[in-house]
Amino acid sequence: MKNINRLLVTGVLATTLSGCIIVGGDIDEFDRKDSSQNWSEIERTNRDIIAGLSLGEGYEAIKGRLGQAAFSESFKRGDNLYHVLYYRTHRVHSDGETTKDETTPLVFIDKQLIGWGDEALSQIN
Repeated sequence: MKNINRLLVTGVLATTLSGCIIVGGDIDEFDRKDSSQNWSEIERTNRDIIAGLSLGEGYEAIKGRLGQAAFSESFKRGDNLYHVLYYRTHRVHSDGETTKDETTPLVFIDKQLIGWGDEALSQIN
C-alpha cells in the first residue's frame, strides 16, 4: 500500500512540475527590454534624494535611503577617514553600463556628509 501511495504522489508531482523551470541566482533588473526606463527612474530617484540631503547627515542613514552605490572609495588621510559613494544620476553613454562620469559623488569625513558633486570631490583631492 505504501508503494502505491508513493507512486501516486510521484506521478502527480511529475505531471504538475514537468513544465516548471527553476531559476537560481539574481537576475539583473537592467537585463530586461525596458532597461532605459529603469535607468531613468533610478537616476531621477537618486537625483531627488541627493537634492534633499543635508550636510552633516550620517553615512549609514544616507546609504539606507539611496541603497548600494555604483562605486565607492575609502581612504585615511591624517586622522580623518574619507568615504566617497558614487550614485548614478545621469546618462552619458547608452551602453547599459554605469561609469563614474554618470554618477554624483557623495563625500564623507568620519562618516558625516561634507558635500556632494565634483566640487566636493575636488576639495579632498
